[in-house]
Amino acid sequence: MFKVLVSDPISDLGIQKLVEATDVAVDKKPGLSEDELIAIIGEYDALLVRSQTRVTARIMEAGKQLKVVGRAGVGVDNIDLEAATQRGIIVINAPDGNTITTCEHTFAMMMAVARHIPQAYLKTVGGVWDRKSFVGVELRGKVLGVLGMGRIGSEVAKRAKAFGMDIWGYDPFMTEERAEQLGIRLSTVDDIVRNADFMTVHTPLTPETRHMIGSAQFEVMKKGMRIVNCARGGIIDELALVEAIDNGIVAGAAFDVFEVEPPAADHPFLNHPKIIVTPHLGASTVEAQENVAIDVSEQVLNILRDAPFSNAVNMPPIPATLLKTLQPYFTLGEKLGSFAAQLTEGAVSEIKVSYSGELADVDTQPLTRYIVRGVLAHHLGREQVNVVNSMHLAKERSVNIIVNKTKESRDFTNLVSVSLRTKSEERLVAGTLLTGYGPRVVQIDKFPVDVAPEGNLVLVSHNDKPGIIGKIGTLFGNNDVNIATMQVGRQLAGGSAIMVLTVDKAAPKELLAEITALPDLNTAKEITLY
Repeated sequence: MFKVLVSDPISDLGIQKLVEATDVAVDKKPGLSEDELIAIIGEYDALLVRSQTRVTARIMEAGKQLKVVGRAGVGVDNIDLEAATQRGIIVINAPDGNTITTCEHTFAMMMAVARHIPQAYLKTVGGVWDRKSFVGVELRGKVLGVLGMGRIGSEVAKRAKAFGMDIWGYDPFMTEERAEQLGIRLSTVDDIVRNADFMTVHTPLTPETRHMIGSAQFEVMKKGMRIVNCARGGIIDELALVEAIDNGIVAGAAFDVFEVEPPAADHPFLNHPKIIVTPHLGASTVEAQENVAIDVSEQVLNILRDAPFSNAVNMPPIPATLLKTLQPYFTLGEKLGSFAAQLTEGAVSEIKVSYSGELADVDTQPLTRYIVRGVLAHHLGREQVNVVNSMHLAKERSVNIIVNKTKESRDFTNLVSVSLRTKSEERLVAGTLLTGYGPRVVQIDKFPVDVAPEGNLVLVSHNDKPGIIGKIGTLFGNNDVNIATMQVGRQLAGGSAIMVLTVDKAAPKELLAEITALPDLNTAKEITLY
């Protein structure tokens, strides 16, 4: 008989399958302190939580029989994933349970901002019958820009089509074929900003998406745009948005999320007549709360019965001998994937991983997961992609993964190569472990290099001419950016070449533009490796 502890308030319907299982005993004990949990967790095989219980390393250490921790929701920041992985405890969540409810809330907000519903309601119940002040707009025939075409964004697009809207979608992993299947127009962020009548964001919050809609975008935005954000606070620059509304560029906005939650009492959104706000209600429906509990309960049951399961968010146990061989390569693999992703322009359709040397003789599937995670996490966020779901997320986005192995490796004992293909290009990054030096990038496209994959890097492609290094060094000095190391890679003297610079801080965009404006300089890309 398996024992399951439910330590947060979860509806009976949500855990019905567990309760009805003949081989499972369920105890509901919400509100326990950490010490109280530690005192009893040793007798349980599974722990089911929401967001109140903090599942610490101490709790998992005391859970001698604990096989799985289930989170009835998406976020797992209340669970110590590293401690769970070290003890071989599987952590699962329910990423799909709130898709529809968040999509519907997005539409509720879109309708509200189009027809001034909250403002009209307040005036009407206040005793003022005012029809002239609240003339709205129809959705039919309008261009809706969807930034982020994952699960929620795709559902929004489907419903918007039923309203007769013209859908323009942006996603770093969306191909023309996938866009055609959804019946949308594949676009860039700039296209959407300049042409859409409505815009809704459904991307994770990452360094790349933080303030992806800011002052620069508002300056070129189509006048009269209406903006909805039910994703994450910080994707849209809040202060820049208020300024754009006050300047007549944006007609209205509806936000379910804030950069800081709850917002300060003097937050400009809270008293602005053209901004509608709700307190992060995207997943707050009866159905969503029940669905995430049902999803997690099913997976907990599968894990306890040693049946196939999904939605694990940490690394399942790897045999000790294999782990000893692969573990030194995990960091290298993830950074190679991230490096390649930051090099590549356009939607990635194929990830090709090649293992050369001694790695050809071992099961490299766990390492491949780290590489794919590095590729996807650059766009989707590290908190959204892990080594268990990375392959699933790639398949979900129609990204083909190819793995090749060969025992031949001319220059290195082991070599890991990552190649990304888009509609317009193919980029390659290769690396290895060097004794005494650790992970190194040893090839970028066709050029040999020797670079530590860490921190802030700048990759410059240029023609191999005298004086190039001096000009670039001067520009960095003028912009107060210190160069720590410099590597130059070339095949032929006087031909094409690359330069990889390690710098002490992020390079300003203005500096990158200055570099590319120089004669014989082609491109300059910033690469950030955590």
